[in-house]
Amino acid sequence: MTDQPTEILVDGVNPYPVVIGRGLRFGLASHLGSGVNKVLVVHPPTLGAAAAELRASLIGQYEVLLAEVPDAEAAKRIEVASFLWGIMGQADFTRSDAVIGFGGGSVTDLAGFVAATWLRGVRLIQVPTTLLGMVDAAVGGKTGINTTEGKNLVGAFYAPAAVVGDLDTLTSLGRNELLAGFAEVVKYGFIAGPEILDIIERDVEVATDPESPEFRRLVELSIGIKARVVGEDFTEQGLREILNYGHTLGHAIEHAERYQWRHGAAVSVGMVFAAELARLSGRLSDEVVDRHRRILESLTLPTTYPVGRWQTLLATMQRDKKARGSLLRFIVLDDLARPTVLAGPDQSLLFAAYQEIGS
Repeated sequence: MTDQPTEILVDGVNPYPVVIGRGLRFGLASHLGSGVNKVLVVHPPTLGAAAAELRASLIGQYEVLLAEVPDAEAAKRIEVASFLWGIMGQADFTRSDAVIGFGGGSVTDLAGFVAATWLRGVRLIQVPTTLLGMVDAAVGGKTGINTTEGKNLVGAFYAPAAVVGDLDTLTSLGRNELLAGFAEVVKYGFIAGPEILDIIERDVEVATDPESPEFRRLVELSIGIKARVVGEDFTEQGLREILNYGHTLGHAIEHAERYQWRHGAAVSVGMVFAAELARLSGRLSDEVVDRHRRILESLTLPTTYPVGRWQTLLATMQRDKKARGSLLRFIVLDDLARPTVLAGPDQSLLFAAYQEIGS
């Protein structure tokens, strides 16, 4: 199924389009261009058959290799990146060749990192197949892998040639995975796009139906916000920090759970923590804090975490790449769609906010 696609431009030094529509994954040749000879398609095990179909759509114009990588965060390891570098080396990939990231956010993070580092940069097309990947990970040029010490500690800022958001790839997503992706959509609503929150509150079932116009509107609004922010601040020197709303504690929870929690679930808890932190520091009203819980819980996302885990989470946050030296930094809200940085909050304030989300 195809329709009229929507194109959103990510501006900046290396501008590129994010194209949203249906059936788009079979038209990647228009984004790869005529100068490319070899293409490496990186995909998870669950998309083996779909990756073969994608390969078939490109054969004849390119030499296409498929590379299967582990599911989820297990893909984002140096050993997996090295495996992909090995494939490219054995196939004599040059700077005129390309990588396609075909999968969720972990796959697009990994594929982007490999494309950025092979010969110091080859052409990259991101084809996210999860809601999280489509509205967040694949857009903005952040690439990376995890280490034992934390998430995304090794990586590069590297702009793709295009991001292709084929909404048809989302219709087969499991309900839990789809709803986990909505944490990032909600994030955009609180930091910059209140219309997003209104659409979800109006009818959560319609809003979360991948076939509905409301769902597509949410995807387009979310990508539009991210495109605007990263277009102004590609390497996160200022404005882009607002996209980390809920992520400082969220990443610490993911690490504590050995990445067995979905990213969106961890960020959901992180947003409620950030809201409580803002409320306790006199910035945010009870009403907006309550709205966080109400919307996230309507999406069956978690809003609490065990009280006894605080010291472990604090130690992980202090190693987070968003910290500055020993100074912890949190994105908080002064009001709806008014994000700001809270730098170096007192540990008693952090602990008090954590008590508010403790279970």
